[in-house]
Amino acid sequence: MNPKGVKLRESRDSNQHPQSKGIVFALDVTGSMGEIPRLLAKEQLPVFMKLLENCKVRDPQLLFMAVGDATSDYAPLQVGQFESTAELMDQWLTWCYLEGAGGGQGMESYELAMYFLATHTEMDCMVKRKERGYLFLTGDENPYPMLSKNIVEAVVGDRLDGDVSVKEVVAELQKSFTPFFLIPDVNRAGRCERVWRDLLGDNVLVLETGADVCYVSAGAILLSEGQVKSLKELIEVLIKAGMPDKRKNAVAKSLTALAEITLNTR
Repeated sequence: MNPKGVKLRESRDSNQHPQSKGIVFALDVTGSMGEIPRLLAKEQLPVFMKLLENCKVRDPQLLFMAVGDATSDYAPLQVGQFESTAELMDQWLTWCYLEGAGGGQGMESYELAMYFLATHTEMDCMVKRKERGYLFLTGDENPYPMLSKNIVEAVVGDRLDGDVSVKEVVAELQKSFTPFFLIPDVNRAGRCERVWRDLLGDNVLVLETGADVCYVSAGAILLSEGQVKSLKELIEVLIKAGMPDKRKNAVAKSLTALAEITLNTR
């Protein structure tokens, strides 16, 4: 999962998956996230592919990333491959190193993960159909305001002319991805929500619990793809796809603002 020297991570159409949709799940695995990375990587994400299939998301191809702090961590960025089956996705989750460190200064290297996706991925959904993929970045800190050229060279291997602002990185990322930032619970939102809303606007989703990450992510895709006509229908689809009934109110609350925007702009 070492990203250094990687030219491209590719999401491609095939006979079995002719309408591939690139979906990236990037998870903050630093210490501030507590047990959430283990819960997601070991229990929730292995069934995410099945959840998407049950929600009738056509030909999803998932790539898993782990994000840390490049100023202090041993493995600040880990990158899998786009996969079309839960079994192949699971191998990358198994290989992931849940470092649990971080620098403790209220920032993690999210901008490095976004840079990699903006410059080192190629997806047929974008190349052939001009449809952006999706990024779901789950964390509880702010990005660094500047992408360091020295860190990029050390971790990814690219040589940049100078440091790049995180706003420029996001703008480049948005050419090929629709990015979302998921905050695992309301208590963590106070330290990072404002900065992320400045970058991503309404695509910042605050959850009741980290256990809802996969359900909220699937719901965001269904809303963005226009596959449901109301928030009520969305929740019904998620329950039929495997979401426990007891999670419906919390998931609906996390997606209410996004639903109002996406449903009212069609």
